[in-house]
Amino acid sequence: MHILMPFPVTGEVTRQRADRPKFGWNSQCSCTLHAMSARRHFAVFTTASLPWMTGTSINPLFRAAYLAKDGGRDVTLVIPWLSLRDQELVYPNKIVFDSPLEQEGYVRRWIEERVDFRPSFSIKFYPAKFSKEMRSILPVGDITECIPDEMADIAVLEEPEHLNWYHHGRRWKNKFRRVIGVIHTNYLAYVRREKNGQVIACCLRYANTWVTRIYCHKIIRLSGATQDLPKSVICNVHGVNPKFLEVGRLKLKQLQNGEASFTKGAYYIGKMVWSKGYRELLDLLSKYQSRLSDLEVDLYGSGEDSDEIQESAERLSLAVNVHPGRDHADPLFHDYKVFINPSTTDVVCTTSAEALAMGKIVICANHPSNEFFKQFPNCRIYNNDEEFVQLTLNALAEQPTPLTDMQMYDLSWEAATDRFMEAAEINLPTAEPRIQQASKTYFPTFLRTRKLKQSLEDASVYLHQALSGLEVTRCAFGAVPKTLQPDEQLRKDLGLASPPKRKKQKQKLMT
Repeated sequence: MHILMPFPVTGEVTRQRADRPKFGWNSQCSCTLHAMSARRHFAVFTTASLPWMTGTSINPLFRAAYLAKDGGRDVTLVIPWLSLRDQELVYPNKIVFDSPLEQEGYVRRWIEERVDFRPSFSIKFYPAKFSKEMRSILPVGDITECIPDEMADIAVLEEPEHLNWYHHGRRWKNKFRRVIGVIHTNYLAYVRREKNGQVIACCLRYANTWVTRIYCHKIIRLSGATQDLPKSVICNVHGVNPKFLEVGRLKLKQLQNGEASFTKGAYYIGKMVWSKGYRELLDLLSKYQSRLSDLEVDLYGSGEDSDEIQESAERLSLAVNVHPGRDHADPLFHDYKVFINPSTTDVVCTTSAEALAMGKIVICANHPSNEFFKQFPNCRIYNNDEEFVQLTLNALAEQPTPLTDMQMYDLSWEAATDRFMEAAEINLPTAEPRIQQASKTYFPTFLRTRKLKQSLEDASVYLHQALSGLEVTRCAFGAVPKTLQPDEQLRKDLGLASPPKRKKQKQKLMT
């Protein structure tokens, strides 16, 4: 049943069509209203971990920390564990760990240095392998086993499509009372750039819809730049590192005291690959060199296209300086006034949010990925090349508008956590409510329809489990070979028991 209803969040982010079951989430795992008043447990599963500095490492970590902040919830962050060989391929600066306990210490130190409270969540690891072809970490075995049945309450799947492409094991909606998927990545945009990209994207679109429908109760899309999925709402449930808000408060104080707060001009920071907005930016600068003759832009980033981007920048008559990548929280960036970000491949650009939090003017394209930022007066949206030039010239001549307390709050992880709880509909009662004034003809018809839908979903799950349980089909669709069960090394690292003797495939699927 589809219900249209407003979504009470600040700004222009609105809830889109929401699938809210009127008679409970799942008859197979419904709980009593008494359970709703009990302490809730959140298990946050994600597809990457520090020290890999990617969004699916950092944002779920902050989510876990802030969900547990008030002490009213039990939270477990479930992250991938890689063998030493895979760690060497993935983690930067030759950082590797001999044990999960060592990596847990690294993760905890990182988050404790960035928040003003002591995080109280627990950390568990699931076995995983790195796929060189997909440049992604993929789960191995049944990762639902990381959470004991008695603790299985709410599962938050960060990148649910990614976690479930090859999932072969316990059905998420049978084990957990509520399963929330958070869509981080526009995978369709990435695969379209590959050979036969349109065909691959068509198949991937169907696969993403399939696995999220059968394994999740609710989907949260960070922006309209992501694939439309069943039972989904659009809501930015990410915040910024509190360190950036501290910089914003410092800049506000400097402005109030009449001090020079922004002494540098324009910059951009991002992974140095053409698809991250560098091509669009350099094309614009090249086209309007005469009108932007006084502009000086510093580019910060590292990536496989660094050399080509450097060569293109050097061919311009403008002062475009290319630098290696750095942490955006580095004091080097504090005094820049204008952040230029023409990228349209992000879902929600973290660096744009960080720049706004530091009190800067942000110039970005009119694109669904930037919808959340439109509520902030320092966000300047352009629709065409001419508007880009004019907004850039205006920004260099103006001072940023000081952020209000409410605007700072909207950028924080406290606000993001509130938006997450609202969008996920965590507090919906799971008990079957009493039906009032139902007609004699409507009620049996409704139950038959509901039973039919459940039967179709059960059949769909069975089919997915059958396909994901065959090595030949897994490999045909891109899975890392021999990942139905953890290998001996992963079992040793994680202290997992040896697998039971393999049963016949039919018996295994029926359990």
